[in-house]
Amino acid sequence: MNTAGSSYCGHGAHARKVNHAARNRAWRIVVSTLVTLLLAAGYFMADINGMMPGPLTILPAGKTTPALAGSIHAAGSVADSADMDKPIDKNATEAVVNAFAATPGLGADFSLAIADADGKIVDSRAPDTPREPASTMKTLTALAVSSTLDMGSTFHTNALLEPAAGATGEATLTLKSDGDMLLGAGASDPNHINGRAGLATLAENTAAQLKKRNISQVRLNYDDTLFGAVRSPAAVASNNVGNTNFTGISSLAIDGGRQWKGVEHDPDLYSAYPEMSTTPAHDAATVFGSLLAQRGIGVDGDAAAGKAAANAKRIATVSSATLAEVMAFTLRHSDNTLIEEFGRLLALKTGEANSPVGATQAVRARLRKLGVDTPNLKMADCSGLSEGSALEVKTLVEVQSHNLKAGPGAAAAEGLSIPGLVGTAKNRLADSSAAGLMRVKTGSLDQVTSMAGNISRKNGGVLAFAVIVNQPQDYLAARKAVDAFISALAGL
Repeated sequence: MNTAGSSYCGHGAHARKVNHAARNRAWRIVVSTLVTLLLAAGYFMADINGMMPGPLTILPAGKTTPALAGSIHAAGSVADSADMDKPIDKNATEAVVNAFAATPGLGADFSLAIADADGKIVDSRAPDTPREPASTMKTLTALAVSSTLDMGSTFHTNALLEPAAGATGEATLTLKSDGDMLLGAGASDPNHINGRAGLATLAENTAAQLKKRNISQVRLNYDDTLFGAVRSPAAVASNNVGNTNFTGISSLAIDGGRQWKGVEHDPDLYSAYPEMSTTPAHDAATVFGSLLAQRGIGVDGDAAAGKAAANAKRIATVSSATLAEVMAFTLRHSDNTLIEEFGRLLALKTGEANSPVGATQAVRARLRKLGVDTPNLKMADCSGLSEGSALEVKTLVEVQSHNLKAGPGAAAAEGLSIPGLVGTAKNRLADSSAAGLMRVKTGSLDQVTSMAGNISRKNGGVLAFAVIVNQPQDYLAARKAVDAFISALAGL
């Protein structure tokens, strides 16, 4: 379930007056649903026979066998309403933290923090020390974006027709989208996020409209000017060997630019990481031109970059999944390209520069407005993939505290991975008794393993947490220690 996006992997601060009934109801629904799904699946994860240091890490995979055996309980006997006011026992947290800190191979460069439902830190280690966060950086971008953009809106991909000039001229068709990088090459697919808007459907409707106008031949352009000239963060290349982790953002692409070369996969669920195209918009336009030709519309030459004329008229359109669904897909797969695109959309919305730097400035500005404390925050990008990023675990915990509250920005939590079930933490369930209780964002680079999230505690109550390990002496041991640590938090 991880994709080529895991950073190598992957509402008013501290609001005191909260509608506890609403929050309890929301948690009851979420936890019951997750546990029911997990149990109904019959612990399908029992066939997992190993853990990886992240789908895009350059380290060799290590092997372990997670214990998934246990009693099957009806969801109603496992999931109950969460008490948002239930305190956390400091003695218990110290035992969990001390056990983590004593892990051989962990090294000394780690920070962690545990906070209650209101965001108050109840236990921590080196919470003020800035560290490289890897893909947990995405949680900052997700919160900033989800609390600003209309997450119920969709991307639109249009075919724009410019009539022929004169009796012998040729009509010009321009393919233009406002940001859908998850277009499908086939028909629009209502059952998936990736491919919800299909170029085959757009071509079918476009061809029908052209034929109504007695047009059988067109010149094809594509407009990819939305994001300006600079499409990639300056330092992203060092962690993008083979172009499998990131491609420059564009206003339209098929499957994020991934080049599967005939490999079949579920559009929303995959674990291979193919090379990504460096010309995704041109690729999409080329596919669209081929689809038009299959429907009796000749295309003159290769698709060319170009803006539609002012008198061009929309003759067909397809719409993506909602931005909330796309954000969930982005976080679940830790997709670096899509989160960078979201950062850029935020910059365009808030008037920051249309550039990677403008995107990070927009995220920082929005977090400040939300009351998230960001001392020592350095954003080399919006994803955590580039070298040079750093933050304090306290910032990650504050973001997760926002995710525990209803209100603007809720979409930032919807795509968090569920250890043992889905997302980049699918192989990270260390204790089956904690299944369905944790929602996390992972982070993995060659010298970073990190995680941030929120947990519904087994005995009632909730908590937020963050942990970052830099330069571990034994990467796999540190990674397993993080997995054990979060499972232990569920028991607090």
